[in-house]
Amino acid sequence: MNVTLAVKQYISKMIESSGPGMKVLLMDKETTSIVSVVYTQSEILQKEVYLFERIDSQNRDNMKHLKAICFLRPSKENVEHLIQELRRPKYSVYFIYFSNVISKSEIKALAEADEQEVVAEVQEYYGDFIAVNPHLFSLNLQGVSRGRSWEPSILPRVTQGLTSVLLALKKCPMIRYQLSSDMSKRLAESIKQIITKEYELFDFRKTEVPPLLLILDRSDDAITPLLNQWTYQAMVHELLGLNNNRIDLSGVPGISKDLREVVLSAENDEFYANNLYLNFGEIGTNIKNLMEDFQKKKPKDKQKLESISDMKAFVDNYPQFKKMSGTVSKHVTVVGELSRLVSERQLMEVSEVEQELACQSDHSSAQQNVRRLLQNPRVSEIDAVRLVMLYALRYEKHSSSILPSLLEELNRKGVSERHRKMIKVVVEYGGKRIRGSDLIAPTDAVAITKQFFKGLKGVENVYAQHQPLLHDTLDQLIKGRLKDSQFPYLGPSSLRDRPQDIIVFIIGGATYEEALTVYNLNRTMPGVRIVLGGTTIHNTKSFLEEVMLAVGSGGERTGGGGHQLSRR
Repeated sequence: MNVTLAVKQYISKMIESSGPGMKVLLMDKETTSIVSVVYTQSEILQKEVYLFERIDSQNRDNMKHLKAICFLRPSKENVEHLIQELRRPKYSVYFIYFSNVISKSEIKALAEADEQEVVAEVQEYYGDFIAVNPHLFSLNLQGVSRGRSWEPSILPRVTQGLTSVLLALKKCPMIRYQLSSDMSKRLAESIKQIITKEYELFDFRKTEVPPLLLILDRSDDAITPLLNQWTYQAMVHELLGLNNNRIDLSGVPGISKDLREVVLSAENDEFYANNLYLNFGEIGTNIKNLMEDFQKKKPKDKQKLESISDMKAFVDNYPQFKKMSGTVSKHVTVVGELSRLVSERQLMEVSEVEQELACQSDHSSAQQNVRRLLQNPRVSEIDAVRLVMLYALRYEKHSSSILPSLLEELNRKGVSERHRKMIKVVVEYGGKRIRGSDLIAPTDAVAITKQFFKGLKGVENVYAQHQPLLHDTLDQLIKGRLKDSQFPYLGPSSLRDRPQDIIVFIIGGATYEEALTVYNLNRTMPGVRIVLGGTTIHNTKSFLEEVMLAVGSGGERTGGGGHQLSRR
């Protein structure tokens, strides 16, 4: 179960089907992202694709010597653009691939427009999602709910995205959903409808244990997306923002021109692939080792590499090293910037208190630590606000809660009213009243004992005590203990065996911390394969936007793909 491989195979097939000769790849805004996340431009150039164009671009030249490979979402707009294209074709022949199911009436409209008979092929290739990591996918959709209900135009798009993942992985699953979330139930029913309607597409070889689709709601765990992160991929997204594997570094002090935007892709960056899930300390050591290896080949003027700034100086002094290892100069820059932000915003102290709030239940220590950090002028506005949010979620019903005085403290610190209001909104979004699961207080004896022993052993890393709620949910699911009363099956049948292939989807967005949990479960649970998806991949900033939009205090909905879509 590898979503990256599934999308790569679809794209390779499209390009190979068109045969030898020069080609243009014609895409829309969304399929451009889908392709660019799994293939670099240079890799596609090697397959004789010399031009990349957008179907909605008005000023494309006539190039009759090129074959056109069209990879498009089956939206009304795209079908309309194609009809116009086929009436006045700019290329010699067209191979048309839709990323999802297209209706017969639209195929007919395309056939009627093809008077010059330039269309060689029309196919459905189900790559209608962003394959972020082999076990992680996103639909790049934000602002998916209004209150506790679906934003009407978004449900069909999420249904399409998720059914395309099932088709790409060749799975016809049983479905379980989170009972406390009406949105989960609606999506489960919507997926089931498509599976029933398109039963021929879902007619895969039966496996002994059927695959399982588990649909969850972000509001059940509002703590995970609020925490600072310390593993490479998660930390980059939290502090710098990863958008379709790209990071914007243009705001970094003294950044060189060629590093203003960098791409971090595990598919073609070995260092990134090896360090994706390692913690910040280990990454610094690994970069240092990499550079020292190079220095061994350069015995002259050997210099010590003690700090990040030494490493940056080293890279600048060796233009040929820069050439040989664009990769390393990129990572030194990224890690250098992470390091600058960690010390500037005192994130180690902040993170330690966040972890205490998320994992422990000593109220008097927590309130002192939060207050101490709020009074520290170096703690940034967003970090101050997230600490109070975590406190509010953790001690929501505590008899001696000091939330009003913490809000006053934020006011004194000069935190904007909008940010202060967000604290109440986050509790409305993911507070005790809403949650279907026991996010915070372990109630049964086993959980209390487990927590007690964890406390005794001490945690080897104070910055990594927290486990997302997803870890427990999946652990229970794999052991066959996930309660039907909280996560019912859709329909009469249920799974009697331990599940093997599990696709988990989080409405309202997943996080890289949850992706790490899934990666570790895949490594340590033999015979179990898990893929995680979400309507988007959040960091704190995007999560707070999502919450504001959901609870109704936000502005316009953002994010790609909010079109009303045609259905078959």
